[in-house]
Amino acid sequence: MFFERPDAGETAILVHIDFQDEQEREDPSEFLELVRSAGAEPATLITGSRQRPDPRSFVGSGKLDELRDALSVHEAELVIFNHALSPSQERNVEQALKCRVLDRTGLILDIFAQRARTHEGKLQVELAQLEYMSTRLVRGWTHLERQKGGIGLRGPGETQLETDRRLLRARIKSIHRRLDKVRSQRTQNRRARSRAEIHSVSLVGYTNAGKSTLFNSLTSAEVYAADQLFATLDPTLRRLDVEDVGSVVLADTVGFIRHLPHKLVEAFRATLQEAAEATLLVHVIDAADPDRDLNVAQVNAVLEEIGASKVPTLKVMNKIDVFDSAPRIERDEHGVPQVVWLSAREGRGLDLLKQALSERLSDDIIDFSLTLSPAQGRMRAALHELGAVRGEGFDDAGHTQLRVRLPRRDFNQLMARLGESADDYLPEALRERETWEA
Repeated sequence: MFFERPDAGETAILVHIDFQDEQEREDPSEFLELVRSAGAEPATLITGSRQRPDPRSFVGSGKLDELRDALSVHEAELVIFNHALSPSQERNVEQALKCRVLDRTGLILDIFAQRARTHEGKLQVELAQLEYMSTRLVRGWTHLERQKGGIGLRGPGETQLETDRRLLRARIKSIHRRLDKVRSQRTQNRRARSRAEIHSVSLVGYTNAGKSTLFNSLTSAEVYAADQLFATLDPTLRRLDVEDVGSVVLADTVGFIRHLPHKLVEAFRATLQEAAEATLLVHVIDAADPDRDLNVAQVNAVLEEIGASKVPTLKVMNKIDVFDSAPRIERDEHGVPQVVWLSAREGRGLDLLKQALSERLSDDIIDFSLTLSPAQGRMRAALHELGAVRGEGFDDAGHTQLRVRLPRRDFNQLMARLGESADDYLPEALRERETWEA
């Protein structure tokens, strides 16, 4: 007889198993952070090692006995595994222990459900949860089923379990339709920014690397930031003024984590698309984390999965205040900024980051001298309005001598508005570049 699932308790017994396969290994310290982020109180961590998971219960019978004793001693009602369990493994362990069992995927989904604030975020989390639950609607609710068969014993209709599944499928289809509308709106917004030639910069990185703190420091926003995993979930867009570039759109995205559940990546694809279609990715890295190289690899794996691996990237080594290092920019052999070392919390190195953003985004800045006649006062005024004039003087004939620096696209748009040809004003070297790029 299958037990009735009790409500999840806050006191939890944690299970972490070391496997020989590096790809299957999880970090126990990160596991503890996940559990605390979910609001549970870890009673004890039970560890072990195996070559491979037991196909029936993930752990062996001896470990199940150890878990049963720990539940009794600590009066706990919940067991959380630092691993992904199959639906049958989860049910078998629940049956053996007579308590609620949660795996790593379910734990992360629970944290996401707590943190979602916007309508879109809630829809995305609900979709991931329903798709996760759909594989687990098996025999846990047998008390709700009607009679199944036998002459004279057939039920009058579908079982409660079949009803649950049908309702679940209908809800999943409904959420997909609503998220399709959100994706469509996001696509339109991105196209509008593209037509306006506005650069977009997405902050990506491992969870708790300091993305939201950096986002707030750069934009004076008030995105929730805390020393916990997945402190922010919903994407936030803000305008950021960058020298020589103008306004860019800065996006703060959800943090990544080792073995991020595939269902979450799928559910958040619309959100993560901001990263895939960005002009530049700013990969925020916790420089003080001993596992930072592994974390970088995990972020790169997710970026590959969402099709963002080829987007140009600027690395930010954050939290240099932990080991008292000085802010600096690392450049490649061509002098292009590749890494910025800073402290988002203390605000040290933010000027270097803005400088690096300006250099990385202003590939097409034109800088040249321009001579205008008195009759071209409209063009002179427009260049001043764009903030493109770096120096100004007058010759004996009354002509205005301007030193101009601005993005090429802004100059081209100005020329088109005035009905002029850019080639008539650009030096030969710049005209050749423009022709080649076209």
